[in-house]
Amino acid sequence: MAVKPLCGALAEFFAKLDAYQGRVPLDVVKARLQTLDFSFDDVAHVARFDPERYRRNLLHAGPGYHALILCWLPGQRSPIHDHAQSTCGVRVLKGICTETVFERNAAGYVYPTETRDLPTGGVCGSQDSDLHQVSNLQGPGEDLVTMHVYSPPLLSMRTYSLTDTLVRQFVDPISGFCFGDGI
Repeated sequence: MAVKPLCGALAEFFAKLDAYQGRVPLDVVKARLQTLDFSFDDVAHVARFDPERYRRNLLHAGPGYHALILCWLPGQRSPIHDHAQSTCGVRVLKGICTETVFERNAAGYVYPTETRDLPTGGVCGSQDSDLHQVSNLQGPGEDLVTMHVYSPPLLSMRTYSLTDTLVRQFVDPISGFCFGDGI
C-alpha cells in the first residue's frame, strides 16, 4: 500500500522547517502555522482516535522537529504539563480546542491563569517551562483534531497536579505509521 503524499502546502511547510537543523523558534512555528493553507481533509488519513486517552499520531519527522496530529474525543485532555526545552505550536484542524494556562506559586502549587477556546484554524504556542493543558470540552460526537509542531521533538515532559507540588516525568507515546492501518 502506498503512503498518501502530503498536500503541496504541507510539503512546502515542512521544507521550510527542515531548513532549521536545531530548534525552530516559537515565533516562526506560530507564523508558519497561521499562514499554512490546509485543512483536516489533508491529514484525515493519519487521524486515529483512542477511546481511553488522546492520541498523538506522527505526521512528519524533520531534522529538528516532529509534526503530530493529535486526536481528542469529547472529555479527553492532556495532563497539566510543560514542554521541557521544546517549542510547541498548535493549530486546530477540527473542533474547538480549550487551552488552560497555569502558573506556579512560591509554594510550588499550580493554578489556572487563563482559559480560552480556539476554533478551527486557531493557533497557539508555548515553550520550555510554560504550563498548560489542552482539552476537548465539546459535547458527545464532537471530535477535536489538532496539529502540533514540537522542536526539538517532545518525547517526555514534566507534569503537574492541582492537588500537590510534585513534578512528575511523563512519556507521552507517539503512534507511528503502520502500512495496514495508516497511523
